[in-house]
Amino acid sequence: MKKYILSFCVLSALCLFSCKSGESSGSGLPELDLMQYGMPIKIKAPAEAAVSANDFGIMKDVTIKGDDNYYLQVTSGIAMTTDVSAIKSDQLANVKSAQFFDSVIEEDEQGFIYKKKISEDRENHDFRLVKLQGDQEYIFQTGLSGQYSLEDVKRMYNSVK
Repeated sequence: MKKYILSFCVLSALCLFSCKSGESSGSGLPELDLMQYGMPIKIKAPAEAAVSANDFGIMKDVTIKGDDNYYLQVTSGIAMTTDVSAIKSDQLANVKSAQFFDSVIEEDEQGFIYKKKISEDRENHDFRLVKLQGDQEYIFQTGLSGQYSLEDVKRMYNSVK
């Protein structure tokens, strides 16, 4: 299962779309309860955000797409460990091994924001944030397609902390 999640994260890092700057924090966004989508978690998301959910049996995937380049993906599955730092380290190692990884911009106990350098004049940003709840692990990251500024990513990161 861990390999499936890691592969899913690598694929999402390769998808790119258009760029639009957003505010740098999740504050001011209304609360969105993901319980109706099978995840007992509340996040901050733009009002009128479109939410879609998929249940793959061993893993669930919920995407939230809203205004101002807010596009968030949340995956969940059974946690293999109760050590958040170990899960975060696995996520960081996976991201660092990706083709376009450039640098970690910010890091805390639950996650990190990083930069991808696509070409000399094109960069993108992404993040990973890990939460454990009961026997479930939740991995938050930017949506599968899109190009995100650092401000976009900070806004999404802060909206799920």
